[in-house]
Amino acid sequence: MSHLENMVLCRESQVSTLQSLFGERHHFSFPSIFIYGHTASGKTYVTQTLLRTLELPHVFVNCVECFTLRLLLEQILNRLNHLNSSEDGCSTQITCDTFNDFVRLFKQVTKAKSLENQTVYIVLDKAEYLRDMEVNILPGFLRLQELTHRNVTVIFLSEIVWEKFRPNTGCFEPFVLYFPDYSIGNLQKILSHDHPPEYSADFYAAYINILLGVFYTVCRDLKELRHLAVLNFPKYCEPVVKGEASERDTRKLWRNIEPHLKKAMQTVYLREISSSQWEKLQKDDTDLGQLKGLSAYTHVELPYYSKFILIAAYLASYNPARTDKRFFLKHHGKIKKTNFLKKHEKTSNHLLGPKLFPLDRLLAILYSIVDSRVAPTANIFSQITSLVTLQLLTLVGHDDQLDGPKYKCTVSLDFIRAIARTVNFDIIKYLYDFL
Repeated sequence: MSHLENMVLCRESQVSTLQSLFGERHHFSFPSIFIYGHTASGKTYVTQTLLRTLELPHVFVNCVECFTLRLLLEQILNRLNHLNSSEDGCSTQITCDTFNDFVRLFKQVTKAKSLENQTVYIVLDKAEYLRDMEVNILPGFLRLQELTHRNVTVIFLSEIVWEKFRPNTGCFEPFVLYFPDYSIGNLQKILSHDHPPEYSADFYAAYINILLGVFYTVCRDLKELRHLAVLNFPKYCEPVVKGEASERDTRKLWRNIEPHLKKAMQTVYLREISSSQWEKLQKDDTDLGQLKGLSAYTHVELPYYSKFILIAAYLASYNPARTDKRFFLKHHGKIKKTNFLKKHEKTSNHLLGPKLFPLDRLLAILYSIVDSRVAPTANIFSQITSLVTLQLLTLVGHDDQLDGPKYKCTVSLDFIRAIARTVNFDIIKYLYDFL
């Protein structure tokens, strides 16, 4: 257990629960386990690490790659057939068209591999894509142990809750396990564990503490934070390498790294530039806007209405919802300016970061700022989807949520100004912070 704790940090409760469910190789396990949590919460890593460490026979399949039922079933059978095989490929590939064939072939493969008396684990990552397949696929996997009369456990890994999966006709209920988001203390511990061997653990932990102090409010994705930590660490330890400061001179190290972290704030999630270009930016002290990245958004010509959609999204992200009536309604009546600013609102919204907004608010602002009449057609909605694909907008949540999807604008004010100039739109006039 101590070895697992060193490999899997801050997930002791989940590891203990899964170990008790798995048991020994010959023990019957729970027929199905549903593990859910937000992205980068350790679901896939913990499951794979636990199965490999305990040396349990398992098959791992990503449902994004297997976008049809046949691909999914054949992938499971062929990987199970090649389990513990020295050869990665085999001359004979199993073909399977239906779930009935899958049950029959699964029994044959487990018998050929002498796995009748051992628990076989089938891990389905990104399991939410199963909902787009045939209606019998999910109930079939949930009852696979019963249908095959084999000791098999199906593990579903997903970012959405089980209630969004449950079929209307009823099905076998899996064991549900939740992976909560990492706290700031958990992130500090995990990121500090990656310290380079040439520097002390305390020195790297102090750097991670500074990094989280800047980025934790806008980014809690462990993968993104780890990426930012690796990219910016050479600049942080630059005074130490040059002999201008010691490892304990945190004030001088902070002054050196502060302007570069502010630049990095513009590339959180967007990845406007590659890692090599970011290193060049730090070395040459170049302005971020002068670099032509792999996805240089300033050089992308957006469709006409997409520009207004992006402007509307920016206004919805940085303006309070109660100001919409004042800015976008022609006959809003008289609005008293006394006590308009509360104490907690005196901080600029641009320093607090973008806020979430619903789709109907985005469309309402769009219709008010576009000169011509815009109909809510499929073309408008497809352009919103394109902006999400380009990562100019961030979609938070899925379309099947009760309160609907919510969005967040992820571009800077300078980029919005450049877009607004192309359509002769005065963006500053509509920004609450510039009043």
